[in-house]
Amino acid sequence: MVLLSIFAMAALVFISRYLFLEPKLPLKMSAKLQRLLTYSSPAVLTAIWAPIVFTNDHQLQLHTHNPYLWAAILAALIAWKTRNVLLTTVISMVVFLVLNLWVFA
Repeated sequence: MVLLSIFAMAALVFISRYLFLEPKLPLKMSAKLQRLLTYSSPAVLTAIWAPIVFTNDHQLQLHTHNPYLWAAILAALIAWKTRNVLLTTVISMVVFLVLNLWVFA
């Protein structure tokens, strides 16, 4: 049953990608739908990072001893100022490591 579910999900993902990426298919999206789809990436990324940063053991963690929160704030500031993904990722990961291992240990 699990194997069948995996193959069904793989087929669904392949078909949904194929419909949008195959240039020979007469599938065109309206400008309104294209504009709506520009919000999907930020929405998915927020759904991934927000629970990691703000919760721990199903409780809201907004205190000053939360290394996830400090690293996220720093990453947001660096991304806003530099607009460099690699620099933002490396610096925020190093700061998180330092905070997690030495400052808040």
